Amino acid sequence: MDTLDPQLVLGAYAVGVFPMADHRDADSVYWVEPRQRAILPLDGFRLSRTLRRTLVADRFRVTADKDFAGILRLCAESIEGRPDTWINGSIEQVFIRLHAMGHAHSIECWDGDRLVGGLYGLALGRAFFGESMVSRATDASKVALAWLVARLIAGGFTLLDCQFQTPHLASLGAVEMPRADYMGLLSDALAGVVDGSPSAAGVLASGDFGRLDRGGTDNVSVSGPVVGKDIVQLLVHTS
Repeated sequence: MDTLDPQLVLGAYAVGVFPMADHRDADSVYWVEPRQRAILPLDGFRLSRTLRRTLVADRFRVTADKDFAGILRLCAESIEGRPDTWINGSIEQVFIRLHAMGHAHSIECWDGDRLVGGLYGLALGRAFFGESMVSRATDASKVALAWLVARLIAGGFTLLDCQFQTPHLASLGAVEMPRADYMGLLSDALAGVVDGSPSAAGVLASGDFGRLDRGGTDNVSVSGPVVGKDIVQLLVHTS
């Protein structure tokens, strides 16, 4: 099985390329550079009335980076309607390493002590590359994405890359654009970052994934643990 080097993967994302596998048990990966790229503008997340009610009601307990490996495994599982996955062992292992390095992050949705959905992705500079999201309960993935968008807004990120457009993502505000336009946004989001770390001249070049946990933003203050109504406030103030 191919062994992926974390620095190689970071370098690939920095030029708009990412790895995929043919199936869960594949021995190798291939590198993808879509001609059309999906992004979700952080000021364009579509917060429906139903999703707003779900967030305010705190139907799920939502955490960040509490069970990265669990979300990764959940995303890689075969389920009815999705018989296979592009996440093989090599991709799983390198993302575990990237998480330990502070580059890969997860959002988890819990029903009691049961993990019922969430997402994971890679942070580099002020860009977040969404890799996969999963739902084992109604609206769990939508809630996870709403929390991610709010967290990215609070942390000063400028780009949420969704890789490929889907009807589900489009319903939440994702748009598709040619590769050249995407690369311009990516270049801006990575300005001041060298090899995955802020350069000496760009110490503030990276987004702060944990900023939301330390009091919110200039527009919305958060006192105590973050809850659903805080997420709604952040999304409404930004859209």
